[in-house]
Amino acid sequence: MGLLLIMSSAAQLKAQYAETDSTYKKWFGGSTLFLLGNLSSTNNPEFVQLNLGYRLSGRDVISVESITWKYAWPLGMNPFYNKSYGKAEEQFPGYIREYGIGLSYQRYLWKGLYVAVHVMPMLQKFKDDNGNKVDNGFHLFNTYRIGYHVKLFKDKLFIEPSLGVAGRPFYTEMPAGFKEKDDKWSKWTPEPGLHFGFNF
Repeated sequence: MGLLLIMSSAAQLKAQYAETDSTYKKWFGGSTLFLLGNLSSTNNPEFVQLNLGYRLSGRDVISVESITWKYAWPLGMNPFYNKSYGKAEEQFPGYIREYGIGLSYQRYLWKGLYVAVHVMPMLQKFKDDNGNKVDNGFHLFNTYRIGYHVKLFKDKLFIEPSLGVAGRPFYTEMPAGFKEKDDKWSKWTPEPGLHFGFNF
């Protein structure tokens, strides 16, 4: 019903960007404030994310995202919502390092309000506590978001606070030790977001 309502009123929606606007820029680059997680003393993710995006229209946006991180606790154990995060008894027997390049599609519904889908295939390296490789793996990491695009400094910069659900619809089996810890937790978890970027 909601989808039909959006589709039937699409002609009345105001686009986020208009090509006649003198500040309109088709390209943008950015990242996320999850980078601040690198300041953590517990499970420092060594997280890096770079985004490059293109505005197909005033309401449709695609972007390429490049990400790497590592983690020593299951992804289903969200540090924002779960007190078990960081406890030694829930820790993997080592950590997982991941690398991925993914695609994102963003659709503006009204002014700065948007929905987005992020699809990220990721290669995994399972390592023990000494940093020695135990195994390789793969998973598809997807995020579904609703958020708001805020223009700053005459649209030179922007921020995008959002709420989302992130998870793994497909993954290869983890090695022993890792699998036992991961199986105790959901493959999907709520995920707040705060992307930022610059237009060019």
